[in-house]
Amino acid sequence: MYFCKFLYMKNMIKKLYFLILCLGVSFALFAQNPTCYRIYLSDKNNSPYSIENPSEYLSQRAIDKRIRFNIPITEQDFPVNPQYKQQVLAQDPLIQLLSVSKWMNTVTIYCPDSTIVPQILNLPFVDSIKAVGNYILHDSPVYQNFEHPLPLVHGSSNSTKEAFDYGQGLSQIALLNGIPLHEEGFHGEGMLIAVIDGGFLGIETTSFYQQLVNEGRFFGHYSLMPYFVDTLSGIAQEVHGTIVTSAMAANTNGELVGTAPAASYALIHTEWVDTEEMIEEDFWANGAEIADSIGADVINSSLGYRMFPDFPQSDITYENMDGVHGIASRCATILGQKGAIVCVAAGNDGNGEFYHVNRPGDAFDILCVGACTSDSLIAAFSSHGPSYDGRVKPDITSQGVGTACIHPNDELSFANGTSLATPVAAGMCACLWQAMPQYTSTEMMQFIRESGHLYNNPDTEFGYGIPNFYQIYASHVGLNDYNPLQLSVYPNPATDKLCLTNTDGNIQSISIFNATGQLVLQHSVNGNPLIEINVTSLPKGFYVGTTTLDGNKKATFKFVK
Repeated sequence: MYFCKFLYMKNMIKKLYFLILCLGVSFALFAQNPTCYRIYLSDKNNSPYSIENPSEYLSQRAIDKRIRFNIPITEQDFPVNPQYKQQVLAQDPLIQLLSVSKWMNTVTIYCPDSTIVPQILNLPFVDSIKAVGNYILHDSPVYQNFEHPLPLVHGSSNSTKEAFDYGQGLSQIALLNGIPLHEEGFHGEGMLIAVIDGGFLGIETTSFYQQLVNEGRFFGHYSLMPYFVDTLSGIAQEVHGTIVTSAMAANTNGELVGTAPAASYALIHTEWVDTEEMIEEDFWANGAEIADSIGADVINSSLGYRMFPDFPQSDITYENMDGVHGIASRCATILGQKGAIVCVAAGNDGNGEFYHVNRPGDAFDILCVGACTSDSLIAAFSSHGPSYDGRVKPDITSQGVGTACIHPNDELSFANGTSLATPVAAGMCACLWQAMPQYTSTEMMQFIRESGHLYNNPDTEFGYGIPNFYQIYASHVGLNDYNPLQLSVYPNPATDKLCLTNTDGNIQSISIFNATGQLVLQHSVNGNPLIEINVTSLPKGFYVGTTTLDGNKKATFKFVK
C-alpha cells in the first residue's frame, strides 16, 4: 500500500519510534535498505519570502500570468524555508539534497545512515518522514541542476498564415482537426511548453531541431537528476524526452511538422530510466514547480507511475489512483490550477492485469491523454479509467499508434504509446490557447474535453474522446462561416466509392493524402452539392482529404478505406 511505508508522526510517536529503534527492533522497511527520504515540514514560518516580492521565486512571465488570470500569489508559492533545509542537511555530512517541493512543503534527501532519521524526525519543524528510495549516490558530482542561459525569444505572437507539408505527421494532426487551426496562423508563437521527461540526449544537435535552436526558442534545460550509481548499467543517458518533444517541435516540411512548430520549449529532466522507485514522483513534483515558476503555458509529461519494482514496498494500488494520494498527482492538480494546461500520458497498461491510468494522470484539472490509431480505434495498450473516485479518465484521446517522431540520430521513425499521443495533443493545446488567450487554463481544458467525439457518452477507454481543436476555435471566436456539418462524408469506411455532400455547392477541388502525407488522388469539382469519388484504386488505410472552397478557404475530412 502506498501509504504503508516509513511514515512517522511527531511528538509522542517520534519518541516511541526513537526508543524502539534504539532497542534494536528490526523493521521490514529497513530490510529494503532505504537511503532516500521525503521529509514533510510543518510550516513556512519566518520565511525570508513574501507575497509583496514574488520576483524572488517567480519569473516575470509567471507573475504576469498570475495577474492576467487573477490567480493569487500565496504562501503556498514560497520556497521551502531555507533555514529548515539547512538544518536538515546539517544533521550528517553524508546527507545530500535531492529535491524539494514548495507546494507540498517537503525536502527529499539522500541519507545512507538510517540511524540519523530519528534525529531528523526530532527537529521541531518536521512533521513526518517517508522512505522513497534506496539509491546509491556517485561520489562526485553529487547533484546537478543546470540551466542553459538562453533567453526566451519568441517569434511574433501575431498569427501569420503558413501552409505546411506535414509529411509523416499528417494523420496525427488531422485526427485532432488541427490543420485548419495552423492555417489560421496559430503554430504556437509566443507560447512556452515545458516538457517533463526522462532525458533529452541530442536534442540541441539534431538537425530537425536546428530551427528551434537558431531562433533561441529553447528556454532552458533543467536536470533534477543526482548522479546515481546503478549496479547493472551505470549512469544512463535517456532519449525519451527527445523523441517526445519532436511530435510537437519538429518543423521540416515534407518530412515531419509537429503540432506546435513555432512554440518555445523548456526541458525538465525528472526521470531516472534505469530504476523505478517512489522518489521519481518527488522529482516530478519538483519539475512541475519549475514549470510553474518560469511561466510555462502548456506542460507535457509522458511519464507515469503505478509500480516501483526497485522499491516494492511503495507499489501503488487502484485505491491510490484518486488524484490525492500521490505527490505527483497533487502537484499536477495545483499546476493546472495555477494557469497551465497540463497534459499527462494515461499509461500503456490497458491490456495488462493493472490496466488503470497511471499517476499523475489521476489528477484533477489536467488532461490525461489516451492513445488511439490514426483511424480512430483505441490502442489496446492504452490505460483505462475511471479514476478510483469515479472521474472520467482518460480525459481525451490522441494518436499514439504509428506516431511520427525523431530519434537523436536524426532518424525519422514511428513509435507507439501514450507517450506519443500526449505531445501531439499538447502541441495543439498551445496553438489553441494562442488563438484564444482570453480564457483561463481550466476553461481551455474544459473546452477541449467538450469537443471530444464522446463527450455526451464518455467511456473508460477514450474518455471524452478525440477532441476537435478547430471546432473549439471557430465556435468560441465567432466564425460565422464555420459549420462543421456543412460537409458530410460517407460511407466511412469506404470501399469503392466515397460520397461528399456540400449543400452550399462551393467546393472547387479535393486532394486526398495517405497517412504518410503523400498525395494519392486529386478530384476537380464544378460546384456540385453531391460529389462521388472513385477510391477503388486506393489501398486499405487511413486518408485525409482537403477541400478548396470559394475564396480559397479550406476544409478537411478523414476517412478509412
